[in-house]
Amino acid sequence: MCQRCNERPATVHFTKIVNGEQSGYHLCEQCAKEHGGFFAKAAQAFDFNQLLSGLLNMESSPGFSAPPATSLRCSSCGMSYSQFTEIGRLGCPKCYESFSVRLDPLLRRIQNGTAHSGKVPVRSGEQVKVRKNLDTLRKELQSAIASEQFERAAQLRDQIRDLEQRMNH
Repeated sequence: MCQRCNERPATVHFTKIVNGEQSGYHLCEQCAKEHGGFFAKAAQAFDFNQLLSGLLNMESSPGFSAPPATSLRCSSCGMSYSQFTEIGRLGCPKCYESFSVRLDPLLRRIQNGTAHSGKVPVRSGEQVKVRKNLDTLRKELQSAIASEQFERAAQLRDQIRDLEQRMNH
């Protein structure tokens, strides 16, 4: 909720740090405009599409080489890379593949990789990890059986049993 009017949801959030002291402001758009000054200017100045366009414009980055943005087009929906940088949204899932030569370096720079690994909740995190481990071990077991590596299969079977017992206790 807005800290000023306590009536509308806060959509403008500012953090101010002065001499190491941090204070936060959470205002609705109307109160931010009424308050004027810094809040209104900053709310108007921030444009997500401009931020994204700045990140996507990597020709000036050292060592960056990719096809010109004008030649990239999604084979599925027909969206051009230039349209993507203007809109700030991809047109379809196939766009990720079509623009990967330009998106992959950006994703590596922003999030240290190109694959989404997700987050695990703290409370149930251990169970989630054990279940993932069990799934991996079961796949390995099937692979070991298919390739007739029976000693490895027996080891995997025992590991699976141990994990299942730990989950049930």
